[in-house]
Amino acid sequence: MRRLFLALALLAGNALFAQDGYVFKEGLMSGPCHQYGRTALFTDQLAYAFSNGSLQAPTNGSNSFDGEHWQTVTAGEDGAFSGKALTNGYIYVTYNSPKAQTAILNIAGHSMVYVNGVPHAGDMYRYGWMFTPVQLKQGVNEFYIRTMKGWGRQGLRAKLTFPAQPVYLSVADSTMPFIVKGKDNSGLWAAVVVINTSDKALKGLQIKATVQGKTLTTTLPDIAPLATRKVGFMMDASAAASDHNSVALALSSQNKVIDHKEMALKTVNASEHYSSTFVSGIDGSVQYYAISPQLNPGGKAPALFLSVHGAEVQAINQANAYKYKDWGVLAAPTNRRPRGFNWEDWGRLDAMEVLNIATQEFKPDPERIYLTGHSMGGHGTWILGATFPGKWAAIAPCSGYPTLMGYGSADGLIPDSPKNNTEEILLRASNPSNTFKLANNYKAGGVYILHGDSDRVVSVDYARQMKKILANFHPDFSYYEYPGGEHWYGDTCVDWGPLFSYFKWHTIPADSSVKEIDFTTASTAISSKYHWVQVLQQQHALAYSRVKLRRTGNNVSGTTENVQVLALDLKDFGAGDIVLDGQTIKYNGGEKVLYLQHGAQWSIGKAPADTDKGIVRNGTLKEAFNHRMVFVYGTIGTAEENAWSLNKARYDAETWYYRGNGAVDIVADKDFKAGDYADRGVIIYGNATTNKAYSLLMKNSPVQMSRGKISVGDKNYTGDALAGYFMYPRMDSKIAAVAVIGGTGLKGMRAAEANQYFAGGSGFPDYMIFSVELLKGKETEVKTAGFYDNEWKLSAKDEISN
Repeated sequence: MRRLFLALALLAGNALFAQDGYVFKEGLMSGPCHQYGRTALFTDQLAYAFSNGSLQAPTNGSNSFDGEHWQTVTAGEDGAFSGKALTNGYIYVTYNSPKAQTAILNIAGHSMVYVNGVPHAGDMYRYGWMFTPVQLKQGVNEFYIRTMKGWGRQGLRAKLTFPAQPVYLSVADSTMPFIVKGKDNSGLWAAVVVINTSDKALKGLQIKATVQGKTLTTTLPDIAPLATRKVGFMMDASAAASDHNSVALALSSQNKVIDHKEMALKTVNASEHYSSTFVSGIDGSVQYYAISPQLNPGGKAPALFLSVHGAEVQAINQANAYKYKDWGVLAAPTNRRPRGFNWEDWGRLDAMEVLNIATQEFKPDPERIYLTGHSMGGHGTWILGATFPGKWAAIAPCSGYPTLMGYGSADGLIPDSPKNNTEEILLRASNPSNTFKLANNYKAGGVYILHGDSDRVVSVDYARQMKKILANFHPDFSYYEYPGGEHWYGDTCVDWGPLFSYFKWHTIPADSSVKEIDFTTASTAISSKYHWVQVLQQQHALAYSRVKLRRTGNNVSGTTENVQVLALDLKDFGAGDIVLDGQTIKYNGGEKVLYLQHGAQWSIGKAPADTDKGIVRNGTLKEAFNHRMVFVYGTIGTAEENAWSLNKARYDAETWYYRGNGAVDIVADKDFKAGDYADRGVIIYGNATTNKAYSLLMKNSPVQMSRGKISVGDKNYTGDALAGYFMYPRMDSKIAAVAVIGGTGLKGMRAAEANQYFAGGSGFPDYMIFSVELLKGKETEVKTAGFYDNEWKLSAKDEISN
């Protein structure tokens, strides 16, 4: 069995901390023993032992997993541990605390860590600004740090520090706007991190932000005990007249200042590249986007270019790579982080949020909207282009890979095909990521493929693969391999003259001029509309739905696959025949929208009920993490169950912050009132026995979980080692959903701690029930999984049982 070691050493000092600290220099290593990725299935031998209560403190030479042994590991002279063996395992380190106290743990290069059995999020991309409050007990404290594949060569470091004050500001990971001369700078949003090392929730904190004598005060949301939270605040920079400005921040509680910081502000002219901030509808956090403004605007509606960045590229640097265009403005969203979600899931939502904001701000010509991007942004271009046909006059992927099935990243690949029925159901939830299956959607506009022929990061073979696919059906695409071009050969690899000339030739056609429709979607809640056709409901959720129609005068004919309800926008149609799948439906005219229902045969019907599956809610577990989600932990279980619930909610919040530059409310069930969180997604941690919010929101769900039992329809599963991930719509909302993350007992709850649902493109169905034995790699321990039908009822045709 291959080996793993992770080693830890001192990180650079930080003025936020007192000078005393503890550097981890020695430990024990073992592995590989885990495999996580972009799927609901995972393996983790150490987590299995921990969940089962069989994990014993290791010693040098003691048995670890599958006959392997723990081995001593020591830091190098540079204070870091590195090496090829640093792959998919754990390192065990300890700290002997003279007293019970809180500390700040800072590790870089790991995927997560158990601190005295409590899970905390990792810093897998080595950003260095994850300062995690942890509770230490008097005596020996144990840390099991999970390592990843391929990161050992970069070194891993960690340190415990002891803060001089219980609550303070951290500006190492801030989100700040530019001051743009000539624009309204009186109400700019920004964000910094508040760290709460106390065991009490913080309520009513305020930040006063002062710029050139003008002060705005923002009351902050609650901050959970032993937690970090990135918080938004407003500032008035309207008096900032010079090129050198700063903002003074004062964090206060009950009108008493408890910390303060000062930060420089970037000031630019309106004709220069700049960053703007906004409050995201996804979670209420502050995000930013970058703009390359139009050169010498002449009053005519500009074109709009949406440019999506590559991995580890900031949006402002993406915008800076482009020279100003005299015929359009360029907007660069963030994907929530430089790596974020690979432009999948919430990265996709971020891109569309910024597209909407830029459209409102710059009022572009609606026929001249274009999409491009480089590397991971090349993938973003492929996936956004296939997902939203009709929104782009043309797209231009540069040095990009088409899917996470063929390329992947630090989170691994999405498997390209299922090995069994269990994987088929689980992978179906990843269907929206499969650009190959959505490729016919590229016919909606032009495609320009640009790739360096010497690219060793993203092989030119990916471009050639897509060229071959498009050649089978696309009437209008262009392809260019840049001679000698590596992955990055300067700004030319995005700001390429012929690419923008190609854009200039293309416009989005009016709906009335589109005579042929060929549209595929995997989820109506993600993508449902193409010109005058909209798929409102599917027969089988998350399977591919395809509509191929031809319009001749007032007559429409064609075929459908996996479509339950179809809407045709007929505002410019007269009376005629509609022929679907060989069946003729007479249309007498007069309807703006015609709804067609597929039963035994097609018939004229009506729009689905708002409460049904459709274009707003179509299921999968991840859907509940939209709409300003709130995490609700339980307080009515045993002390151990309650502690697990809070710790798991905090772990997910830490992960969301790290991956998505996000923030989330963490609320005790006893404080949760549905009316206070109207139309918001809710994540319930625990089960019906341990969490009071469960009975408020999940009483009608066909999946029920309580202590010792899970029922899925008439199937019952018993014991304390079962875990569940499942969702259900909020019946008091037309948009929001609820998810339950928990188990039937402590064993099952601990088995549910994995949160790879935050990995971009990972697929989770509507419900999934499994036992702790899944952690040993036994896929048959997925007891059942599946998708509800359109009325949110169990569907035997869309589930598996083992």
